[in-house]
Amino acid sequence: MSTNASDPLAALGDLPGVADAVDSVRKAVDRVYGHRVMRRRSNEVTSEAALRGARASAALSGADWALEEVRRRTDFGSGTEARTVGAALRLTAEAGQLLSIWRQSPLRVLARLHLVAEGGVAPEESVGRPRLAGEKVDEPLIEAPLPDADEVAGRLDGLSGLVIAGSAAPALVMAAVVHGELLALRPFSSANGLVARAAERIVLIGSGLDPKSICPTEVGHAELGRTEYLKAFDGYLSGTPEGMGAWITHCGRAVELGVRESTAVCEALQRGAA
Repeated sequence: MSTNASDPLAALGDLPGVADAVDSVRKAVDRVYGHRVMRRRSNEVTSEAALRGARASAALSGADWALEEVRRRTDFGSGTEARTVGAALRLTAEAGQLLSIWRQSPLRVLARLHLVAEGGVAPEESVGRPRLAGEKVDEPLIEAPLPDADEVAGRLDGLSGLVIAGSAAPALVMAAVVHGELLALRPFSSANGLVARAAERIVLIGSGLDPKSICPTEVGHAELGRTEYLKAFDGYLSGTPEGMGAWITHCGRAVELGVRESTAVCEALQRGAA
């Protein structure tokens, strides 16, 4: 991705449109963090952002439920869509508990995320570990060619190395690459999209861009629509500067739409209507 071997993500910040996207995201995040509601009620905004982010991530994985249905529902164990929504909710709750581990052991975090997503539903031997040769992947909404198990193992190690080494690249760039790479690899037997979006959330929180987790990027991805999501993802898969830039700027737009969602929550809380 870059000629800089010591920081291969850094050059991605120079791709067309990326610097503007990074600047726009930072300004949007700063604005919502400056909202007067955040002074005393940030925990409520965080909780609502988590719920809306989980709903949106589940929608991108084929379970497009109304927000109020997700809010009132208590049983997520029966039916494919219900299990998807339940997995998304569990992942959103878990993400904040894994921040301290991510920079030291991202593969351990990914394994934990898959375990949490499955909630004991998948065959035990396939949960929480990258898939082996010959194992199938249940990810019907992502139709890109599936890398073989050896390639998955090598690229996961490479991704882990990038995270552990750190980068001067903006948080948006790192989050987009983690998200895109996990979607491309689909390293687990299931729930890869949910895990990829949860990992993106972890990067944005842990980087300090969104430390209180009030900017549900998943909402933005869902609002932009699955067609645009997959089109941008095709750009990531291409590996070209134009394609990579398009994917990163798409993720930037998703963050900004997540900010807009939480700004609306802040306004509702201020009016006493949330």
